[in-house]
Amino acid sequence: MLALFFWLPSRTLVHDLRADGVTVVATVIGVDDQPRYVRVRFAQGPRSSAEEELWDYAGMLPDVHSGDSLTVTYDPDDPSHVLPHIWVIDPPTNLPAYAAFTLAALFLAGALVGAVRRRLLLTHSPPPEPA
Repeated sequence: MLALFFWLPSRTLVHDLRADGVTVVATVIGVDDQPRYVRVRFAQGPRSSAEEELWDYAGMLPDVHSGDSLTVTYDPDDPSHVLPHIWVIDPPTNLPAYAAFTLAALFLAGALVGAVRRRLLLTHSPPPEPA
C-alpha cells in the first residue's frame, strides 16, 4: 500500500498531463533554498502572466534558479497541476516508490520463508511423548 501511495499520484499526474496538458514557456520567479517550491510565471499561451507553483514529482523539484526559462506542461482544467515538460516526457526515477516496493517484497519473502519453515518443522518433528 505504501508503495502505491508514492507511485500512483505521480504517475496519474504525468498521464493526465500527457493526455490533456498544454506546453508553454515559463520563467522561474521564485525558488526556495531546499527547494520546497519553485514558482513560475507563464510567458505565453492563454494563461500568459499567470503564476503557479510546480508540483513535485516523487518529492523532487527541478534544479533551477530565479530568472531561468523553463518549458512546462500544465492542465488547462486545473492550472495548478504544473510539471517541467521534460518530466512529462521522461519522468525521473521515483525512488520512494521503488524503495517501498523493495521493502514490501523483502517482507513478503520473509513471511513466506517463515511460513514454509514452520510448516516443515511441524510436519517433520517427532510426535510428543505421552505424559
